[in-house]
Amino acid sequence: MGKNTVRSFWEMKKNNEKITMLTAYDYSTAKLLDEAGINSLLVGDSLGMVVLGYENTLQVTVDDIIHHCKAVSRGSQNSLIVGDMPFLSYHISIEDTIRNAGRIIQEGNAHCVKLEGGKDVIDKVEALIKAQIPVMGHIGLTPQSVNMFGGFTVQGKNEEDAQKIIDDALLLEKVGVFSIVLEGIPAKLAEIITNKLTIPTIGIGAGNKCDGQVLVINDMLGIYSDFTPKFVKKYANIKDEINKGLSNYIEEVKNGSFPRPEHSFSIADEILEKLY
Repeated sequence: MGKNTVRSFWEMKKNNEKITMLTAYDYSTAKLLDEAGINSLLVGDSLGMVVLGYENTLQVTVDDIIHHCKAVSRGSQNSLIVGDMPFLSYHISIEDTIRNAGRIIQEGNAHCVKLEGGKDVIDKVEALIKAQIPVMGHIGLTPQSVNMFGGFTVQGKNEEDAQKIIDDALLLEKVGVFSIVLEGIPAKLAEIITNKLTIPTIGIGAGNKCDGQVLVINDMLGIYSDFTPKFVKKYANIKDEINKGLSNYIEEVKNGSFPRPEHSFSIADEILEKLY
């Protein structure tokens, strides 16, 4: 298994090989995912909800992303690490955008950054690429715009909105993004976009015709249960296993059956005799 890079993403699209991507926020999880052969680890601003307990992603800061990127980079050998650019980290100025993205790469050890939006942020995207920072686009349902959308709703269901998403995808490709996340859009629309682009698309709630898929690790393993989007498939239910383990631990501590001798350390009897 070789190292995943921006270039290997292009090669995978060319060879019709699907790209696998999951979120990761800590060393141990990153190590497990990397060893399993996941192509890419996204240190997403979703950490605001599933790790930090925020209502949405808007409170996540650049420092939060850097902190978690560092941990993930220590656990990963071969996966491409994508650092999310959080709310307001690329909205104010080009200078601000480059500085924040540069920190995610330089301090967080991410290989590239992801930012939401199309035509409205194209000047920022172009500036990042000119600064030699690889960029992954993100269009469709963009969680940082949750207040504008009035909630987490499917995008691109009417002709005007669908055409805008297609135009944004083509524009992002033109300025040089290496791939685009398509979130929360009709499967047929995602298929049209995927066929129009020479760069790979990564779907989340966008059907199975994208060049790859991404899910939030806490969702697909059944750890986070506050809210489960329609597009999530639970591949395991770790929450139940954790609850079972916790119940057993509490019971054994309460009744004195843990720790047992095999979990304890011994001391020589002759030393003990001198202590009484």
